[in-house]
Amino acid sequence: MTDPQIALMMLGLFILFVFLGFPIAFTLMAMGIGFGYYAYYDERRMWRDYDRLEEGVATAWDQWSTWIEGFLNNRIFDLFVNQTFTVMSNEVLTAVPLFLFMGYIVERANIVDRLFTTLNIASKNIPGSMGVAALITCALFATATGIVGAVVTLMGLLALPAMLKARYNPSFASGIICAGGTLGILIPPSIMLIVYAAASNVSIVRLYAGALLPGLTLVGLYLVYVVGRSILQPSSAPRPRDDEVPDMPMGRLILMILTSFVPLAFLILAVLGSILFGLATPTEAASIGALGGIFLAFVYRAMSWQRLRESVYLTVRTTAMVCWLFVGSYTFSAVFSYLGGEHLISEFVQGLNLTPVQFLILAQLIIFLLGWPLEWSEIIIIFVPIFLPLLTFFDIDPLFFGILVALNLQTSFLTPPMAMSAYYLKGIAPPEVRLTQIFAGVMPFLFCVIVSMVLMYLFPQIVFYLPELFYGS
Repeated sequence: MTDPQIALMMLGLFILFVFLGFPIAFTLMAMGIGFGYYAYYDERRMWRDYDRLEEGVATAWDQWSTWIEGFLNNRIFDLFVNQTFTVMSNEVLTAVPLFLFMGYIVERANIVDRLFTTLNIASKNIPGSMGVAALITCALFATATGIVGAVVTLMGLLALPAMLKARYNPSFASGIICAGGTLGILIPPSIMLIVYAAASNVSIVRLYAGALLPGLTLVGLYLVYVVGRSILQPSSAPRPRDDEVPDMPMGRLILMILTSFVPLAFLILAVLGSILFGLATPTEAASIGALGGIFLAFVYRAMSWQRLRESVYLTVRTTAMVCWLFVGSYTFSAVFSYLGGEHLISEFVQGLNLTPVQFLILAQLIIFLLGWPLEWSEIIIIFVPIFLPLLTFFDIDPLFFGILVALNLQTSFLTPPMAMSAYYLKGIAPPEVRLTQIFAGVMPFLFCVIVSMVLMYLFPQIVFYLPELFYGS
């Protein structure tokens, strides 16, 4: 077999091991080192000292220790150590644990129930008011945390029973929570965009600016669907009765907004604004956000030693997973490229004579399919770098490609049979809410994601307007 064929076999075996359920980070590292040992095997370099041993003079210990040294004198081990150091010293990734910590602290600060209650009362006269309140709460909470499972689970415990009690269609209510909970991987400050920036060397500041309008566009499409369906099909979202959502004096309603909506919105805007306007680096802004999250938890009297310890533990665990994924991916991709696999794929795609739009559609279709068995972190770290070298050939801006991928990955959480948002919700939903109902409920929101991607294809300035406005072309 030629080296490029071995590289393709390496990729195929990795996909097979993923489907068999092996831990992805350790599979990447093991396959990178295993195939890398073959790729970088240099007999003269490795066994030079061993061959110099004089027979009959060298002791058994000398022979054994020299053989071990020769076995380990393969450049793949140097590569693995260097890649580990590169990941651990990456300044962009420093923001990941800080944003994660902010999210876990906010999740435990009892803000969401106050926020949902306030928005539910404030939007009482809007068609589908409870759905609108749930969606806006999901969007704000997802933006603050960026952790899809936590948002869907918490909102499922809080909003879904209230919506079912208000006679909402179970499928409609489930779709709102599942779709709203995934917005955190797109709307800044998104951890997914930090990971993409580290993988692609695109400025995280420009990525945040570019993702803002597409994220708001998607939220707007969701709200249009929720309000439109509530008007056209009132039985799916009945207007609340006075005993369900009582009238509130304007003064008290303003006070509720000031104590629930404003603090969280101010925290998000402070973090995002300091990044976009160049007042702080993403890492500095993330530290401000983490400190702000602790402050909110104290203000709402929700901070305790147990909750702080849980937040730190979850932050360390998730950060370690991301870092080891990077180490494994960098090692795997370096060996894959050295064997010629990247060049082979590049030649094959270029030989298809695709237009830039056709290439984008093909790439997004592949990422859409990968979203069924894989998490977003694995797709961004492992498979997106395969497409990045082709962007120059097709004259596609990596920033535009990254925002498209972020939008596309919304579908990975919403598309059956592996719609993780649906499974998160089913795990805590009342027994009468069936999984098929949840799947049916997310389908219209999936269509909204596709519409937003089409809008980006047709009007690329949705992505480029803010980066060019703030930082120039």
